[in-house]
Amino acid sequence: MPLADEEILRCEQCGAPLAGAGTPDAISGCLNCLLLGGLNETESTSRRFQHYEVSVSSDGVTPWELGRGAMGTTYHAIDTNLGSPVALKVISGRYSTDPGRRERFRREAQAAAQLRHPNVATVFHFGETPAGHCFYAMELVEGETLEARVRRDGPLPISAALDVAEQVARALAAAEKHGLVHRDLKPSNIMVVTNNADTGDGVTVKVIDFGLAKSVVAVQVASDQSALGGFSGTPGFASPEQLAEGSVSSDARSDIYSLGATLWYLLCGKPPFAGRTRRELREEQFNRLPIEQLSAAKVPEPLVTLIRSILAADPAKRPQSAKELLVELRQCREAIETRPRRRGLLQLATLVFLIISGLGLTSYFWYRQHFPERLSPKPLTAPEKSIAVLPFENLSSDREDAFFADGVQDDILTKLAKIRDLKVISRTSVMQYRGKRNMREIGAALGVTHAVEGSVRKSGTQLHLNAQLIDTRSDIHVWAEQYDCDLNGIFAAQSQIALKVAEQVHAKMSTTERLDMARPPTADLAAFELYTRAKDLLLMTSFTGSGKANLLKAADLLNRALANDSSFFQAHCLLSHTHDLLYFFGFDRTPARLALAELAIQAAFRLRPDSGEAHLIRAENLYHGYLDYDGALAELEVARQTLPNDPMVFELKGYIERRRGKQKEALKNLERAVDLDPRNFFTLQQIAASYDLLRRYADEAMMLERALAIKPDDTDIRVQRAFVELDWRANSRPLHQVIDSIRSANPSAVPSVADAWLTCALVERDATAATAALSASGENPPLSDDVVRFSHPFVEGVIARMTNDRDKARAAFTAARAGHEKMVQSQPNYGPPLCVLGLIDAALGRREEALREGRRTVALLPVKKDAVTGTRMIAYLAMIAAWVGDKDLACEQLAIAVRPPTPLTYGQLKLLPFWDPLRGDPRFEKIVASLAPKSN
Repeated sequence: MPLADEEILRCEQCGAPLAGAGTPDAISGCLNCLLLGGLNETESTSRRFQHYEVSVSSDGVTPWELGRGAMGTTYHAIDTNLGSPVALKVISGRYSTDPGRRERFRREAQAAAQLRHPNVATVFHFGETPAGHCFYAMELVEGETLEARVRRDGPLPISAALDVAEQVARALAAAEKHGLVHRDLKPSNIMVVTNNADTGDGVTVKVIDFGLAKSVVAVQVASDQSALGGFSGTPGFASPEQLAEGSVSSDARSDIYSLGATLWYLLCGKPPFAGRTRRELREEQFNRLPIEQLSAAKVPEPLVTLIRSILAADPAKRPQSAKELLVELRQCREAIETRPRRRGLLQLATLVFLIISGLGLTSYFWYRQHFPERLSPKPLTAPEKSIAVLPFENLSSDREDAFFADGVQDDILTKLAKIRDLKVISRTSVMQYRGKRNMREIGAALGVTHAVEGSVRKSGTQLHLNAQLIDTRSDIHVWAEQYDCDLNGIFAAQSQIALKVAEQVHAKMSTTERLDMARPPTADLAAFELYTRAKDLLLMTSFTGSGKANLLKAADLLNRALANDSSFFQAHCLLSHTHDLLYFFGFDRTPARLALAELAIQAAFRLRPDSGEAHLIRAENLYHGYLDYDGALAELEVARQTLPNDPMVFELKGYIERRRGKQKEALKNLERAVDLDPRNFFTLQQIAASYDLLRRYADEAMMLERALAIKPDDTDIRVQRAFVELDWRANSRPLHQVIDSIRSANPSAVPSVADAWLTCALVERDATAATAALSASGENPPLSDDVVRFSHPFVEGVIARMTNDRDKARAAFTAARAGHEKMVQSQPNYGPPLCVLGLIDAALGRREEALREGRRTVALLPVKKDAVTGTRMIAYLAMIAAWVGDKDLACEQLAIAVRPPTPLTYGQLKLLPFWDPLRGDPRFEKIVASLAPKSN
């Protein structure tokens, strides 16, 4: 029977029938459009689109075409400004004069450009040629579509299909955050890049082609409906609501349905339904899900159940968001993986039982009692393929050339660290071994079996490099080589050294890892030196008040490096990192600073969109700038694939989990960072800080002792260790002794510990010492608690208040108010300055303003958004309430703020004058007593 014309599924672009709508042959679109596009590609007469030039294929003539669809053609092209490859999509010549099609093409670019996510192909430029041809540039995804992969290799393994589905779901979750739905999700719109080209292990997924994307809340554009009669998408992968007659709205659940159909295709090699018309497809969708196809493909029952849910004809019965789908996909994977594991555990338990039965229970337990060490796990030894690249010695007469030697070492270390088969110790830890030679001690301290050491002698434009690989267990030289070259050959020599070292320890290297090793960091030696200086400066920077100058100087060095070489990828990454630190630590909390970080990130992605470093700085920016934990974690997962030895991946994840309130996960990741960077006392301090939030003071003390073993004279760590006794037992004596020792033995360090001296004086109610500490602080904030910084006039007011000098206190707080009000006006949505203003207003008797500012502070950063700083803001609201005399509110908020994780401690509440207005209130005294150390 011939089909009714209105039932036939027709192409949105040309109106031609879509033959085989539900078959794999229909996946890539309308053959009529593709043919017409090939006959009408007038834009192919030009290879230049502004500063993008279309590459030619191997014949040297034909444009290098990556893909072709109804709307246009995608080419391999070069960004001539940066010299980096891009994918360039050019609108079909037959649509270049059609306003409706041009607008849709622009919307496609705009929709994709809104999304910055590791699983979405990034669009970074839209343009138009003088001839009227629209185009946009996006990251070049050097892989293949899922459609091509399945056509070539057949259905994917279960684990691989789930991995793809999870990554696509993450992309859809990002789209949901921007109010977008894709509306044409299918295997040919999903690119896959193999992470390990040699083994084929692991893929990164990129969703492309947002040509049908629209805002969920947007009014449907009339032109979208006119050509289609309401249908948008690809039939075999479209949801029932997309296939419905007339205008039926679609939302994120339509994309979820399409992902389910795509997952089916990955498992079975074909879509779930094969109807030729809209009516046939909808009947199949509502009446019969061919589960037998999944059974034939040996799909496990938990996954079959999930697919049934995703492909529910009623949108209300599907997962209601991509985030919800992600949870269900992970639960499904766990259910599949747990079943065989349980069987394995049962078999193991049976085996153990039989062994114990054979030996006799009495013998077993006697052995356990008398030789427990024989049954305990042995200490972990250093992995066989583990390396520390020690600082190279500068043998040049010019001491300034030390930066050059550091740059050589850093580049070799960076190249080796990207090899997944190696454990490579971070630069922070190895720099402490400059000039030291006991290889056995170094190997034991760093947990490595090998070390690289060397020297650099620069004489005019000539260089002499010496490098050697040493087995730290025996102190035997495994390999040594000398290189003589001019300055222009230094990067090639560094690559050769890294390659030889990797080969000597028998590290397996993928093709990508070998290519990375051969890539020079820059073509400009002056830029490389400026970059190395900035990196060394950041290595020594603390994030107290004095750190701002170092960060600004590092930013200047990096800007100068990029002025020499704008394609210096690593410099863009380090510049973004520097801007983020300036913003995050409160030195410059302005939109302008975040914009500078964004510019550096965009430049890095244009140069190397698939690099782990680019995804790492994006993760750092999402965390530092926006507290976007989900986005940052997704970026870190991508970064981890190519940065297996970068401790920052794990360190940053630890900080994120800490602020999410997941302290166990935070500590696990921070400890992994220490494994890769064992001598990084800053990370050790951060682990100690996590223990402090949990009131695990014995563990905190142990971690700080470990840091002191690395840097026994470090004043910050000595002070932090003394604070443990103050926080834990309300004992200020150790802190007092440390401050006195620093003042007498190292007067130049006093400004850096003035805030600790001031705190000690306040808890001891010593106004004279407090005034001296205030004077010693110089230009630094005299009192701070990581995020909240108090000014000199504010502290003067606190001291006067402590001594009951009301007139002096009022004058000081009035002076403090003018400065803090300006700070709040410049950063209206940043809580820490606002809570200080609330305390000032409370001290000045401005009750309503103070409480309003305190509540606004808590609203700006709720605990569910930041478990650490959010709790701190609640504590300040409690303090503000206490200062205005609202003891009910103060005790209510304080009871919340003392719940771990919290920065509030027994010593602070018992001794600091800030809490004096609450002393004697039974509720307050009960809270304080609950924090007192428990007697053994």
